[in-house]
Amino acid sequence: MKLLVGYASTQGQTRKIARHVADLLADRGHVVELLALEDADSLELGRFDRAILAASLHVGHYQAALVDFAEARRDWLNAHLVLFLSVSLAAAGHDAEEWRALDRIAGDMAQATGWTPSQVVQVAGAYAPSRYDVFTRFTMRRIIAAKDAQADLSQDKEYTDWAALDASVSAWLAA
Repeated sequence: MKLLVGYASTQGQTRKIARHVADLLADRGHVVELLALEDADSLELGRFDRAILAASLHVGHYQAALVDFAEARRDWLNAHLVLFLSVSLAAAGHDAEEWRALDRIAGDMAQATGWTPSQVVQVAGAYAPSRYDVFTRFTMRRIIAAKDAQADLSQDKEYTDWAALDASVSAWLAA
């Protein structure tokens, strides 16, 4: 099967997740193209059987590259099996209200673009103060302190559950 793994990343964790997924798919014998969605202007989707798109949430919104891609290609996306990996630190927690908010944000994106993913998987991202500007570092420290009282706020920490991600991708492939 020929698969597209497209991503939009701000600090790099979503790109890392997309690379991991692309490697997993290739190791299973699939032909995979990994592509930053900001570079997808002339991409011809007709050569793919399925797609996995990944983007991260920042202040309640996905990157413009994902939104623009989905709006422009919603007909193909709606006609094919497309897994959407929504990456956020909120997915690292167990707060029911935050999970409802994640689902609502994904639903708002679907309504705004006209694309309804075949499946949405919420994936925990990473806390990376080494890659943040001063404002982002301040904001993210407050979020992490509330979520993970044991976290060293000066150190990067990955919250992505790689085994759960692999299981989700495998289940989607089997569909």
